[in-house]
Amino acid sequence: MTRTLWHDHDWHLIHAAPQSPALHMALDEVLTHEVGAGHRPPTLRVWEWAAPAVVIGRFQSLRNEVDAEAARSHGIEVVRRVSGGGAMFIEPGNTITWSIYAPLSLIKGMSFQEAYAWMDAWTLEALGELGIKAWYQPLNDITSEGGKIAGAAQAHRGGAVLHHVTMAYDIDAAKMLQVLRIGREKLSDKGTQSAAKRVDPLRSQTGLSRAAIIDHMIATFRRLHGLAEDTLRPAELAEAAELALGKFSREEWTADVA
Repeated sequence: MTRTLWHDHDWHLIHAAPQSPALHMALDEVLTHEVGAGHRPPTLRVWEWAAPAVVIGRFQSLRNEVDAEAARSHGIEVVRRVSGGGAMFIEPGNTITWSIYAPLSLIKGMSFQEAYAWMDAWTLEALGELGIKAWYQPLNDITSEGGKIAGAAQAHRGGAVLHHVTMAYDIDAAKMLQVLRIGREKLSDKGTQSAAKRVDPLRSQTGLSRAAIIDHMIATFRRLHGLAEDTLRPAELAEAAELALGKFSREEWTADVA
């Protein structure tokens, strides 16, 4: 396998209507497989959330990360993704999320740290154009002088790399601390204000709407790497819907690491 560059690929964009947390997890699995098998071109998928969620990493302990009772009381669904990394607190209007599905040749020969930096370079450029001095913080964070902006995660599956990023547009720090145990333990002595500062949302840093930031991120990717409009294919959506129901909505998967 020869190493490839961004411009060696014909990138496609999917930016669909809001979907459930479990369906998002399933789409990541399906689209990674489709790109790895050569059935779909390398793809950038921008997520829209239909409901609040906590998304935990593939190897995280459900009990250690999430206060299940608090999540239920706030109507927050807990789902487990296929990639590693830490827990993400998601509220639809406060979160910007995307996935990149690419052939493994794009990161051939790279260490994990190099691969994260390579996959996030366009993001740093886009943020810089919005007036945010941001940098990659190994292993999987994007941060700024004001605090953490985003977290990333990766998985290698069947000839493809899945790289996804969740950025905080805004944040309800009090609710996050009720639902996420790890955040509570790190910040309980410093209070909610410190929680908000630790994750510094893009709304306060840019003054722009969430939609305007997403539009700028897409435009930056298109300018740097090329990007053609695309949609989810009926077969991809059908397979993902089946996986969402049979795997990602099931307690056996979510509580796999208790």
